[in-house]
Amino acid sequence: MNLTIPSTLLLRGGACALALLVLLTIVTWPDNPASALEEIKILRYQAIPMRDGVKLYGDVYLPRAEGRYPTLVVRTPYGVQRDGAHENLIKFAQHGYAIVMNDTRGRYESEGRWEPFRTEAEDGHDTIQWAAKQPWSNGKVATQGGSYLGHVQWRAASLQPANLVAMFPAVASTNIYANWIAHGGAFRLSFNYGWGVVRMPNRIMLPQYWHTEAFAPPELKYETILQHLPLQTGDQQSAGYAVQHYRDWLAHPGYDAYWKAISDEEQFGKLQVPVHTSGGWFDIFVAGTINGYVGARKHGANEKTRRESRMMIGAWGHGQSQKFGDLDFGPSANRLLFDHELRWFDHYVKGPEGNKDNGIDREPPVEIFYMGANVWQHEQDWPIPATKFTPWYLSSGGAANTGQGNGVLSASLPSGSNSDQYSYDPNDPVPTVGGNNCCGTPTLAGPKDQRVIENRKDVLVYTSETLTQPLAIAGPVKMKLHASTDGPDTDWVVKLIDVHPNGAAYNICEGILRARYRQGTDKMQLLTPNQTYEFEIDLVGTANVFLPGHRIRVDITSSHFPQFDRNPNTGEPFGQSAKVRVAKQTIFHTAGRASHILLPVVPLPKNKT
Repeated sequence: MNLTIPSTLLLRGGACALALLVLLTIVTWPDNPASALEEIKILRYQAIPMRDGVKLYGDVYLPRAEGRYPTLVVRTPYGVQRDGAHENLIKFAQHGYAIVMNDTRGRYESEGRWEPFRTEAEDGHDTIQWAAKQPWSNGKVATQGGSYLGHVQWRAASLQPANLVAMFPAVASTNIYANWIAHGGAFRLSFNYGWGVVRMPNRIMLPQYWHTEAFAPPELKYETILQHLPLQTGDQQSAGYAVQHYRDWLAHPGYDAYWKAISDEEQFGKLQVPVHTSGGWFDIFVAGTINGYVGARKHGANEKTRRESRMMIGAWGHGQSQKFGDLDFGPSANRLLFDHELRWFDHYVKGPEGNKDNGIDREPPVEIFYMGANVWQHEQDWPIPATKFTPWYLSSGGAANTGQGNGVLSASLPSGSNSDQYSYDPNDPVPTVGGNNCCGTPTLAGPKDQRVIENRKDVLVYTSETLTQPLAIAGPVKMKLHASTDGPDTDWVVKLIDVHPNGAAYNICEGILRARYRQGTDKMQLLTPNQTYEFEIDLVGTANVFLPGHRIRVDITSSHFPQFDRNPNTGEPFGQSAKVRVAKQTIFHTAGRASHILLPVVPLPKNKT
């Protein structure tokens, strides 16, 4: 289609901003006049009052014809007019929706002070209720958007807005600490710095710090800045001042009251509407996608919420794609999320009176993409009811170091008494290669061939025999690791890998644990040096079919940099010291200390495409 935008659309901002009524004319392709949809209009710079008197400003997308329409609320910290007009919002308006999109507090044209996460519950509630009372709304409101735009939906729902009827948070966190800021207590350095300091600072950076990565001097290159110690002064390296919210995150390294106050997972029992989560196996927030669905189904405030909440996960990162990382998952992998959202909103916001009982509420609640087989399949729940959690054990001849070592992964208990050792040097960390990351960070996410780091002596590699039958897994993945270190703290990094017949080794899920949080991220306790502990590392989850001719592999190390900060192995307070020490690590795999990964084995998917 062609999009004609009058010049008045470009008038925006400051004291000159006016409440403009602007028509966007949608012109169909000349050879397909039957595809014509409604023209729409946009109400610019609409003031939306909050309970404390602060005004948030936004745009309202409407069908051109006068009337009362089912309404969607979208809230963004990235700028309502960042792209001039938003294609998906235009499409929703063409399909008979009113859409309110506003800048979050302190961002772009909205008033107030920007502090990530802190006022999104109240502001979201007030935006929803304001939208429901407008003359173009029929009073039924749903929320839409992904990433931070998904997070704000969870926050608003916790205050139970009376006019909210459904939610569709995509690629969104449900616990800012546990599945955004940290994983297993380890700080997501590259993402938190890239988002919290570089992209979303408290104020405009000083001119001397205006550099793009391509033209930055050596001292302002990402790889240089992320190596800076102590962490608590890293913001000054690129922002030129103390970024307060970033420093607050560093000041709260465990799951304490600061984080619990904004955790959606503490509020699942207040959910009163069906929720549809959507995400990717390699998205940085895949734990939020899963936890949001499970939380709504288990703890929703009413039977409808518990019964009708849904989840969809593809072989994606922080958005839909067919090829991600090093792998092409086939054309069926790349779904248009808009089409699925439209079905959801048509059913819940238009409802039966709009002749939109499309049956989405009666479909199986989970739809996931099985990598390897590269097919979609509906499932009855998560974890899948038929799951058999099956241990696969580590063993070796005492030298599992590197991919050329003698590490073995087997479904049988180990019978020997060997252990494996390696040294972890924070000044020479294992570099990040793929995984669950996103959004402008200097490392690429997704499935990447791990052989480029499996030649290091500080990476232990345990590989199964070649499979003769396909093995399907789908569900949460955990590692039980019996290990010791010679200091008061360290990290354990675990990756589950699908080894292809040509030797390429692609990560399919990963996890990390900061050892001081082995009893829970709200219970910090340092280690006794050289004492053996059983550590549980959460690899979140995946869905993969290991095909005949493939092998299953587990890699273990102690760093994943710069995706996660380097543990200095000193036990000192987080982020406050520049000191590091080399740690001597030992992994045990005897019959009495049987380190193993727990795989969620399920029946092979039946779908063909």
